[in-house]
Amino acid sequence: MEVIVLGYDGCLGAGLIGTVDMLKLAWSTISKDQNREPISVSTASFDGQPIQDSSGRRLKVDGSVTADPASAVIVPGYLSDDGDRFLGAASVAAAAAWLRRQHALGALVCGSCSGVFLLGEAGLLDGRRCTTTWWRHDELRDRYPRADAQWGAPLLEDSRVVTAGGPLSWIDLCLHVIRALYGASAAKIAADFTVVDTVPSTQSTYVPPGHLAASDPFLLKAEHIIRQAGDAPLTVLGLARGLGTSVRTLHRHLERASGETPKRFIERVRFEAARTLLETTTHSVKRLAASAGYADEASFRRAFSRYSGMTPGAYRRWAQGRKNSFRVT
Repeated sequence: MEVIVLGYDGCLGAGLIGTVDMLKLAWSTISKDQNREPISVSTASFDGQPIQDSSGRRLKVDGSVTADPASAVIVPGYLSDDGDRFLGAASVAAAAAWLRRQHALGALVCGSCSGVFLLGEAGLLDGRRCTTTWWRHDELRDRYPRADAQWGAPLLEDSRVVTAGGPLSWIDLCLHVIRALYGASAAKIAADFTVVDTVPSTQSTYVPPGHLAASDPFLLKAEHIIRQAGDAPLTVLGLARGLGTSVRTLHRHLERASGETPKRFIERVRFEAARTLLETTTHSVKRLAASAGYADEASFRRAFSRYSGMTPGAYRRWAQGRKNSFRVT
């Protein structure tokens, strides 16, 4: 089992070195089962030379990429002020060709955060469901229109192409690789040993309310109508009428702008409003459900869990814990 972590100029140093450490820690716990095939983890650059990470540090790698097939390849994210120039570099084109060949040979090809864009340059996102960090979703969708970019998804695998959002999502990728190579029980053992969650947390809890609508007047008006409705029921037809358009046009515009159906769009906006109230008030969940326009508390709980990955009560405790951790004593 060979896992290669791709190093390249501008990549996040933590993503490169941390991935190796995480996988080796994971292996140290699951290797006690003698029936498991050993895992080899190494870093590689295209030419085998040291790379300069996003902070300007010179980092050595174990070697150069080869034509030999790997079991999995992990691409960390990068930082760049000029994405077009960065992705247009000859070194990125060479790395993309290698990634494309590795996938063709059967490797699991994984991208973390902005590293997903290198998979896009390799053509591996075309026709596949994929994700990246929430603030680069629009850029991903615009740059690779043939990709099925999913807003806010924490981690997705589609035909051996794995994408994850967030600069630290390489942790989730490591566990996913362990799960793919050795099974769910091995991933659980590794997660417990390294004290991380087995299941990636949703990005929705970190996205600022109104982020998607900020650059789109149509979405901004749609959000305003939903928020103004308050606890009154609001159907898709009602939203379309409020916008002075047809349901079909509403569906087409939302699909293009946010990748959501009108029903999911209404749910997400109401989730954002409820999330804010959970953080700033002591209102009961029943009262929040009513204020968010839900006919019953159970429906509200299901919708909230779908977007946040946790129950309303758990989210309130989590948010309070975060607030307390930032207080200076």
